Amino acid sequence: MKAKMDAGELAVGMIVRLMRNVEIAAIAKSAGFDSLYVDLEHCSFSLETVSQISLTAAALGVTPLVRVAGIDTAEIGRVLESGAQGVIIPHMETKADAELVVEAAKFPPRGRRSLLGINPHTLFKGGPAAEVMEKMDAATLVVGMIESVDAIEKADEIASVDGLDMLHVGTNDLCNSLGVPGQLDHPDVRDAYAHIASVCRARGKHLGIGGLNSRPDIAREIIGLGARYVSAGSDTGFLMNAATSAARAFA
Repeated sequence: MKAKMDAGELAVGMIVRLMRNVEIAAIAKSAGFDSLYVDLEHCSFSLETVSQISLTAAALGVTPLVRVAGIDTAEIGRVLESGAQGVIIPHMETKADAELVVEAAKFPPRGRRSLLGINPHTLFKGGPAAEVMEKMDAATLVVGMIESVDAIEKADEIASVDGLDMLHVGTNDLCNSLGVPGQLDHPDVRDAYAHIASVCRARGKHLGIGGLNSRPDIAREIIGLGARYVSAGSDTGFLMNAATSAARAFA
């Protein structure tokens, strides 16, 4: 996923909130997704479940990410050690937030992540410590979610932090912060995206789109601004939409 975005291509991901078994990784692969992310902010999955899904997804060539519940350095470290290839941090508000997250997600000298030489990312093979840390740092995606008016205003400061790879806009929470709940096509929302896109271009960061799976028309507009990642929906949403459509077909 990271290499694809770095090459200027669009990566498409799905959110996992419902399916606890490793089969969800195979479904994501067969469906054509580049990545999946387990949403610990909005589900009750255990760390063991996160690990099993992450290891299976990685083996299948689908980048496993985890959205943690908040800026918890211990949780960031544990999900990365369990096999996630990146972390998504909700409600990133300040430069200090970004610095704290990078410090937890990256190895010295940039951060303070503890090295376990034989780990899921190396398929439990050992190697020179400096080489292992360099390769794992390069492969680890660090994403900050921009979801408030304050975060929009401080976006340039946040994006200035070395080691932060993406600003991912959470459109629904942003709408709430702007005082236009549910109005995904509101001009203020579009202006916010345009501002974040400009910041990302200037700072060399990727722009991510979240919460617009019901409005692919708007998402395509943002992709035109340079977005390199889009969340296309969740397993819960996919199941409900398909089930509702099937029930109506026989009503």
